[in-house]
Amino acid sequence: MNIVEPTAIQSEVISVLLSANTDLVGQAQTGTGKTAAFGLPLLQRIDSNQKVIQGLILCPTRELGLQIAKQLFRFTKYTDKIFTEAVYGGAPIEGQINALRRPTHIIVATPGRLIDLIKRKALDLSNVKTVILDEADEMLSMGFKEELDEILTQVSRVENKWLFSATMPEGIKRIIKHHMSPNAVRVEISGRNVVNKKIKHEFLICEENEKLQILLQFLKGEYDNRGIIFCKTKVAAQTLAKQLIAKNIPADAIHGDLLQKDRTKVMRAFKNEKLQFLVATDIAARGIDIEGLAFVVHYQLPDKEEYYTHRSGRTARAGKEGRSLALVNSKELKSIRYFQKALHIGFSQIRPRR
Repeated sequence: MNIVEPTAIQSEVISVLLSANTDLVGQAQTGTGKTAAFGLPLLQRIDSNQKVIQGLILCPTRELGLQIAKQLFRFTKYTDKIFTEAVYGGAPIEGQINALRRPTHIIVATPGRLIDLIKRKALDLSNVKTVILDEADEMLSMGFKEELDEILTQVSRVENKWLFSATMPEGIKRIIKHHMSPNAVRVEISGRNVVNKKIKHEFLICEENEKLQILLQFLKGEYDNRGIIFCKTKVAAQTLAKQLIAKNIPADAIHGDLLQKDRTKVMRAFKNEKLQFLVATDIAARGIDIEGLAFVVHYQLPDKEEYYTHRSGRTARAGKEGRSLALVNSKELKSIRYFQKALHIGFSQIRPRR
């Protein structure tokens, strides 16, 4: 897969997770290579001859779940067959129940759907030896606290609990205290290792009422290049997508209010290059991994630096270069300065074409 040099999180945790049963708390932003960091040690622990669920990965969104399952599949191309099943809300549960009747070694699940499947006795977690929480802070912010407590209580006797989170709010600290060993190994990867060096960070100062016109100019100048435009809210993403479509720009939006079938339809069109541009919210973009995206535009700046990292990381994948352009008003310049300092990156200012 052309993975040659381990990332910082991979260097820190893979050897720990391979060497012994342990609980581990890893603090690292999205886009730092966490899937391989926990995925490779998990796969190493699976006995492919036992046709039972041995690993459980919990994550916040369908897209991230499918992305993790796809990566695990790629990692096992040259090994004994290890079967992973992704289960998530918003899709018919019957199809997932049928899929789980096949031999399954690893489940990747959103918390709500996993609880539904447990209630229907559609899966057996009694042989699970490793539980992983990926993007734990996002699961909490999406309101999955009770589900996480319930699931972790059910699998309290597992040999390994590995939790990964970009931030450590009080809710995450409580989960660690109640459900994990006090001797859990702790690994923190600082922001300076996070942002891909091949991304060129730019900002353009404009008033709110100029943003749409400047974005249209920028997109027209991108010719065949493809990219994602980020908004902070569902309403803003919906509105912007409608404005772009009205100007005959090949774009559509992905956000939390979309029905699953509509979300799948938009993502399929973007992957198949029927859409050139995708308008997205931060949560909806979790787990989107499409190679060859030339740029991201921050139509609205994010509140947190890890969101900036995650958004920017959609471009410059697989060794390619990319651009991250923020459209900001003069008041937001302090946010640019903050991101510059916190993430150890340089921004260059570009001027709008007049």
